[in-house]
Amino acid sequence: MLSAPDGYPLGVPRRLVTRRPPIGRLRRVWGAAAMAVRHLRTLPVTERHRAEGDATDLPAPWPLALVDRRTKTVADGHGPLYHRTFTVRAVDATHGAAELIETLSQDLDRGVPPHVVTFARERGEPGTMRVGDEYRVYMPAPWDGPVRVLSRNAYGFRLGTLDGHLEAGVIEFRASDDGAGVVTFTIEAWARAGDRAAELVYRRLAVGREVQAGLWLQFCLGAVRLTGGRRDGPVCDVTRRVPASELRA
Repeated sequence: MLSAPDGYPLGVPRRLVTRRPPIGRLRRVWGAAAMAVRHLRTLPVTERHRAEGDATDLPAPWPLALVDRRTKTVADGHGPLYHRTFTVRAVDATHGAAELIETLSQDLDRGVPPHVVTFARERGEPGTMRVGDEYRVYMPAPWDGPVRVLSRNAYGFRLGTLDGHLEAGVIEFRASDDGAGVVTFTIEAWARAGDRAAELVYRRLAVGREVQAGLWLQFCLGAVRLTGGRRDGPVCDVTRRVPASELRA
């Protein structure tokens, strides 16, 4: 389906594509404040680790059938690569890993704070997720993040960035059953700044990275709620920074 300049399908009202409207200027300000407060509340239950990475941190390549002029792979980015993993463990869960992934694939908004972040579907059938579907992530920031579904199975899915995204890379959401009533949920992201201007915001000022970290930490807590269980231990945030020189090797 062709898209209009704003990314929505031609001739299709926005209200039919997403049940929540895009975040306007005032809502962005309110959303940014709400996200900051939520992020600060999340820090006490977050365990952070930082380390230098290397070429082994590179993500798997995109499926060739999904590469076109709009794709924005790691190779199209600028500066270092940040390989980040967010992991949380839910116990006493009443819904297993496959149920969790199915719920999220039907409506990605179920994993994020309401009215702060919205995943607006731009391509694909509502209520499901298939390879090639596209979304636009409306965030409490001066940018939106268009992405495409690169893979999907019973226990996870992977999204890749498209032109116009602050970042260049991929992100994977997955879950596993690790015992009776125990579900481990993981978000793994590989990203570089999308362009030279974004590199300043993303790397040197670290604003972009913290906005993303706040979103994915909240998403992990949302996933725990969707299992019907409770969080066991902290949300583990591991970041490996790969210098640009390693990416050119």
